[in-house]
Amino acid sequence: MKVLKIIFWTLWRIWFYILVTVPIIVLFPFLFLTILSEKTYPQFFVLARFWARIILYGMGFYYVVEKDYELEKHKSYMLVANHTSMMDVMLMLLLVKDNPFVFVGKKELVKLPIFGFFYKRTCILVDRSSSKSRFAVFERAQKRINQGLSICIFPEGGVPEDESIMLDEFKDGAFRIAIEHQLPILPMTFGDVKERFSFTFFSGSPGKMRIKIHKPVETKGKSLEHKADIKNEVRSIILNQLEVFESSK
Repeated sequence: MKVLKIIFWTLWRIWFYILVTVPIIVLFPFLFLTILSEKTYPQFFVLARFWARIILYGMGFYYVVEKDYELEKHKSYMLVANHTSMMDVMLMLLLVKDNPFVFVGKKELVKLPIFGFFYKRTCILVDRSSSKSRFAVFERAQKRINQGLSICIFPEGGVPEDESIMLDEFKDGAFRIAIEHQLPILPMTFGDVKERFSFTFFSGSPGKMRIKIHKPVETKGKSLEHKADIKNEVRSIILNQLEVFESSK
């Protein structure tokens, strides 16, 4: 039985990379045209959502969403969620339909073939070892917000190597940007994603993922003095829901 599982996991993971790569190759001319100008980013976003749908459903996943809040169309938000899997990116793209957003992500992903080409040109990249790079993120975020886009950051700053950690501590970046630009922070909790498709190669299975979209945490009238309180509030919202998901398994 274990040998069969290992064969399944190997083929399944290979299938994931096929699903990631082939649509990009097929759609390359259209994707390339939409990144020639920042004005056409909304069109790129539509194609990115199509790509995400192919991957999510192609891997045998589906999701169920509980909403405490409906996003206002064409409004800018700071989108945040827990981060445990590559599927988090696909889920975020599919959950947020009418509010095109850009990811803030680590610079290292630029090295990935094909994907990295578009990643570099559409996301806000950060080198966490460089204070200069971290400062540049705020400038690029300002520009994108002025264009009417939302920003998405996974505030854990990466996926914890220890998979027993339910939710890692949050970095300050998302909350600093949200306060400085008076963006409402929209927390989302992604349940079951770690079990479905973690970064451990021989693990996971097709199936359901539970999502909770919470009410926004407002930053209007708040200053950076409130950053720690807001960060802790958002983390508590996500952590409490993760505990609810865990207890209902």
